[in-house]
Amino acid sequence: MSDPDTAAVRAYLTQLQDRLVAALQAEDGKPFVTDGWVRAPGERLQGDGLTRLVEDGDVFERGGCNFSHVRGPALPPSATAARPQLAGAPFEAMGVSLVVHPRNPYVPTAHMNVRMFAARPAGAAPVVWFGGGMDLTPYYGFEDDAAQFHRACRDALAPFGAELYPRFKRWCDRYFFLAHRGEPRGVGGIFFDDFGELGFERSFALMRAVGDAFDGAYLPILRRRREIAYGERERDFQAYRRGRYVEFNLVHDRGTLFGLQSGGRTESILMSMPPVVKWRYAWQPAPGTPEARLYTDFLRPREWAEDGAPPSPPAVSAPLPATPAAASDPS
Repeated sequence: MSDPDTAAVRAYLTQLQDRLVAALQAEDGKPFVTDGWVRAPGERLQGDGLTRLVEDGDVFERGGCNFSHVRGPALPPSATAARPQLAGAPFEAMGVSLVVHPRNPYVPTAHMNVRMFAARPAGAAPVVWFGGGMDLTPYYGFEDDAAQFHRACRDALAPFGAELYPRFKRWCDRYFFLAHRGEPRGVGGIFFDDFGELGFERSFALMRAVGDAFDGAYLPILRRRREIAYGERERDFQAYRRGRYVEFNLVHDRGTLFGLQSGGRTESILMSMPPVVKWRYAWQPAPGTPEARLYTDFLRPREWAEDGAPPSPPAVSAPLPATPAAASDPS
């Protein structure tokens, strides 16, 4: 194939970052910090990027949206798991990644990422592929939120083939799964990687459709839940469940591993981590509590886009059971 139009991909990604940050700033009210960076000559990777984030905002305890565009002499192992024939090939990679950790435990954490890779093996044509997706990680589940999020994902993919949403939904369910815990990270969404089967232009259009769908999928949920009253009980459970988010990102996430293995910018890579996290030993929520309902009703694969999605019950707080660790550990 001819050399891919990476300039068009970069132009779209930088515009997407601007639009998403503007939308998130409008929700929070606190300006995002902007931190641009350029790789100096002689470093392992060449390229540039822009990290934009908010910490300790009114709505977002931490949120960020990164753009990066890097070139390197050899693809790292995390990027060639599905394409071993490209191991060691020079590469170019660019993408936008977004993670928001809201302060209110009734508002779910959300993640979105879209990216392009181009490998240039010696003596062969460039190999280009796209990846990305979005997923939702609630702490207190609402059926209508999960259904709306999945329907937005389905609708974004519909112009490219009815088979893609169920395929990418299953891929997301498999990918965002903590194998060492035997549980999903959240209620999923869509995920795709190593994707170029529609050709460059159509695969690029699919990536754009996913990126463009995020604010419509997530912001209505944020607005519905942000004013729900909460207390220490809910914040405590949120911090506990955020531990699963950290575990996934450090153990399983290919994007995190790619960044660290390729010599990426550590501060930008780890921007996705939640600011307040707790772990407890062998803790289980008491049956019948709202916390238990997250496990029984939401942390399992469901066909959310096809469900009738009955209205969620009102958010109520019952006494949070003490845990052995919380009761005995003075720290």
